[in-house]
Amino acid sequence: MSEVFKGSFTQQEPIPEDGIEAAVDVMRSGRLHRYNTAEGELSQTALLEQEFAAQVGAKYCLAVASGGYAMATALRAVGVKPGDKVLTNAFTLAPVPGAIAAVGGVPVFVGVTDQLVIDLDDLAAKAGQADVLLLSHMRGHLADMEALMALCDDAGVIVIEDCAHTMGASWRGVPSGTQGKVGCYSCQTYKHVNSGEGGLFVTDDPEVAARAVILSGSYMMYEKHLAGPPAEAYAQIRYETPNISGRMDNLRAAILRPQLRKLDAQRVRWNERYFAIETGLRDTPGLTVIERPADEVIVGSSIQFLLQGWSATNVEAVLARCLKRGVELKWFGGAEPVGFTSRYDSWRYVDAPAMPKSDVVLAGIVDMRVPLTFSLEDCALIARIIKAEVSAVYQSG
Repeated sequence: MSEVFKGSFTQQEPIPEDGIEAAVDVMRSGRLHRYNTAEGELSQTALLEQEFAAQVGAKYCLAVASGGYAMATALRAVGVKPGDKVLTNAFTLAPVPGAIAAVGGVPVFVGVTDQLVIDLDDLAAKAGQADVLLLSHMRGHLADMEALMALCDDAGVIVIEDCAHTMGASWRGVPSGTQGKVGCYSCQTYKHVNSGEGGLFVTDDPEVAARAVILSGSYMMYEKHLAGPPAEAYAQIRYETPNISGRMDNLRAAILRPQLRKLDAQRVRWNERYFAIETGLRDTPGLTVIERPADEVIVGSSIQFLLQGWSATNVEAVLARCLKRGVELKWFGGAEPVGFTSRYDSWRYVDAPAMPKSDVVLAGIVDMRVPLTFSLEDCALIARIIKAEVSAVYQSG
């Protein structure tokens, strides 16, 4: 009889008890707004910013309402204006071009390689078209960051990193989000820390940090930011920067602080599960495992593989057969957006030229979440199911 997986691909672990206790304390105080503090009190949000800045080695940190808001704020803070072109990945999720559109920018898509990272040759060819790259570390895959930063520095391109899938990851020991001008992180439920929604913004640039604080809606209470720039950074910026409110509240911050303290341990657990699945998928006929570079420390909260050269009918057959056995896979090659999956040509508010080389890669990308609620035995079972169903479809034709 065929094995069936009965777990959930959307069930998260509970919030840590110390996070629950801190959240209850905030609710009992009634002071949920980040600037509503008692005499001598430091807000949970300000403490979160200070702790996260220290954790990644950034000078400044701002806690905001979402990862998408962090990206749009970063674009505004580095000077992107309506009509400006912004480079970004062809392989990404909708909030990335959405952030560009939110500030009136025009996305210019850069190709994807079969390692699922931005194509540096295509980036070099297009670098003259824009002053900013919104770089998506899509599904946790890091490009060669030293080569990318050298290319962008030579071309005068400012890099903003979308680290929604790489909080806790690094390239050659440098934390993801700290090599570009700004790093943007998500704290949405399916990310590496969970406050339902929320985002974090880091930078070493005092002017960019000051603009971001004012944009987020500081009401001139920027002195309450423990991880903000010095007061002189606001001298002129506070008069010329609009308030586009998107603050994080103390309740979310209270939930997040204990999770960030556990992030290194959680990374170990995620990677145990990721590599258990990867090992089980190796040597599957028709399936290509994505080899991870030695220079990259990953956080394996999702896993991808390629069905290279497969017809749409056969890819869909694999998804259907796996789902029948309890394994939920997502396909980035579909013509229509489904759930979080979509292709660059799905966003029809962008006049995007066809990208044949990237289309070939996108057509084969299959994705799966790896929740920490899975046991290692679950991961081995999931890999056996995928291996069996991919093999069956591949051998049939």
